[in-house]
Amino acid sequence: MIGDIFDLRKFSVHDGPGIRTTVFFGGCPLSCWWCHNPEGIGRPGDLRSAAIVRRSSRPVIDENDRFVGPGVKAEAVAREVSKDRVFYDKTGGGVTLSGGEPMMQPDFLRELIHICKGSGIHTALDTSGYAPRVEYDKLEGTVDLFLFDIKLIDDRDHRRFTGVSNRVIHENLGRLCDRGERIWIRIPLIPGITDGDREIDSIVAFLRDYDKVNRVCLLPYNRMGEDKFRRMGLQYRPGRLKTQSNSTVERIRDRFINAGFDVSVGG
Repeated sequence: MIGDIFDLRKFSVHDGPGIRTTVFFGGCPLSCWWCHNPEGIGRPGDLRSAAIVRRSSRPVIDENDRFVGPGVKAEAVAREVSKDRVFYDKTGGGVTLSGGEPMMQPDFLRELIHICKGSGIHTALDTSGYAPRVEYDKLEGTVDLFLFDIKLIDDRDHRRFTGVSNRVIHENLGRLCDRGERIWIRIPLIPGITDGDREIDSIVAFLRDYDKVNRVCLLPYNRMGEDKFRRMGLQYRPGRLKTQSNSTVERIRDRFINAGFDVSVGG
């Protein structure tokens, strides 16, 4: 099975528990204004923008097989992931499948998860939740942790800032909760878009109906995406934003804590 991977980052500590390797899948059906990985937007296989962003970074080919780029083998990616097994074992880490949206390459995703699980590597899936329900059903019992994004509750706002409705996202979250999956909700805090009192209160109220959620992860804004958009010659629609102060993030964190959630800042 082959797929399209636009990056692979080792020693990640913000994409699930422990030290992890994060694998970035090409392709995403959303077009979030604040996207940190615009090179992953679009259909899988269109990795020209990824090459622009990556430019002179580390080589994409190792001595044995290609594990980053278009048309890579699941075995090659898994082999590269497994090289840091000692760090996963010591810290409770593993591999995180991110993007883009990994669910846009469901067959490749399932094979990669199967290989990693067969090697005893903890698997986490970072997903927007925007994919056919049947594809999540096919993953039942194979993913150790879902990192599930919730951005905005109001559907009109969600359509405006991400390009899609959130109805399917909410349905998929409910389905995962019903079957008892381990879920961490991840909330990107975008100044003036997702971090206002109205938006935060609506997420708190929404999540109260999902008692199977294990943790809420608040992701403070950083400006990494701004530079990527510039290098790709694209307009960064939110404009130049300031990162939140520590006091602002703490205030938002306290709202979730007061509502009874286990909360962390970061992934």
